[in-house]
Amino acid sequence: MVKSMTGFGRCEHHQGSRKFTVEMKAVNHRYFDVNIKMPKKFNFFEAEIRNILKRYVQRGKIDLFITYEDYSAETVALKYNESIAAEYLKYYRQMAETFGLEDDIRASALGRCPEVFTMEEQEIDEETLWATLETALEGACRQFVESREREGEALKKDILDKLDKMEENVGLVEERYPQIIAEYRKKLEDKLHELLEDSQIDENRLASEVVLFADKLCTDEETVRLKSHIRTMREVLLHGDGVGRKLDFIAQEMNREANTILSKANDLTTSNIAIDLKTDIEKVREQVQNIE
Repeated sequence: MVKSMTGFGRCEHHQGSRKFTVEMKAVNHRYFDVNIKMPKKFNFFEAEIRNILKRYVQRGKIDLFITYEDYSAETVALKYNESIAAEYLKYYRQMAETFGLEDDIRASALGRCPEVFTMEEQEIDEETLWATLETALEGACRQFVESREREGEALKKDILDKLDKMEENVGLVEERYPQIIAEYRKKLEDKLHELLEDSQIDENRLASEVVLFADKLCTDEETVRLKSHIRTMREVLLHGDGVGRKLDFIAQEMNREANTILSKANDLTTSNIAIDLKTDIEKVREQVQNIE
C-alpha cells in the first residue's frame, strides 16, 4: 500500500500508577531519520525504540515525544546521611569551642543542613517499564501508519488521475505527427509549384525532403517510452509498498522524454502538448516526493 511520508500518531498506556504517552509525527526525508525526546532516565531504551520504529517506517524525518508520569508514593525515598550530619556537628562544636559560643545545636537544626536528608529515586524496574512503554509505542506507531496510509491513498488517486491525462497527451502527440508531415508536404508542393510554375516536380526529390523532415521530427521512440513509464508507474502505485524512490526515478525518466519531444517539436500544437506533459510530470514529481 502506498504511504505518505507525513503522518501523526499518539497513544497513552497505563500500568498501575505509571503512564506513558507517546506522540510521533513525520515529514519528508530521503532516509530514515529519528529524533527522540524523552526523560533522560529512559535513554537505555533508545535502541529498542528505534528497532520498533524501523518495523513501521522506511523513510521520513520522525520526531518522537515520550512523557512519563508516576503517581505512586514509592518513586522516591528519604535518605539520612549520618556521616555528613556528623561532619556538621563536629565543626559546629569546633566553632563553639574556638569562639567561646554556646553549643545549642539541636537535631532539628542539624537536619536542615544541606545533604543531611536527601530524596533518592527508587531503582527502576526496567522490564515492567519497558512493557508499558512498548505498548504505548506500538499503539502510536499503528495510528501513525494508518494516517500515512490515508494520505497515501489520496496521493495515489491524484497521481493516477495525472497519469491518465498524460496518457491522453501522449496519444495527441502521436496523432499530430502524421498531420505535421502531411501539412509540410503540402506546403513544400505549393512552394515548388509557385517557383517552378508549369515545370514538373521531381517526386523523388520531394519524397526525400519529406522523409528527412519526418525523421527529424519523429518522436515514436519517446512516446513509446513515455507510455511504458506511465504503465509502470501505474502498476507500482497499484501494487507496490515503499515505492517513493522508484516512482521518483520513473518521473525523472518521463521528464527526459517530454523534454526530447519538446525539443523536436516544429509545430505549435505539439509544443503546447509537450508543455502540458512537462507540467503534469512536474506535478507528479512533487507528489512523489511525499511518498515513502
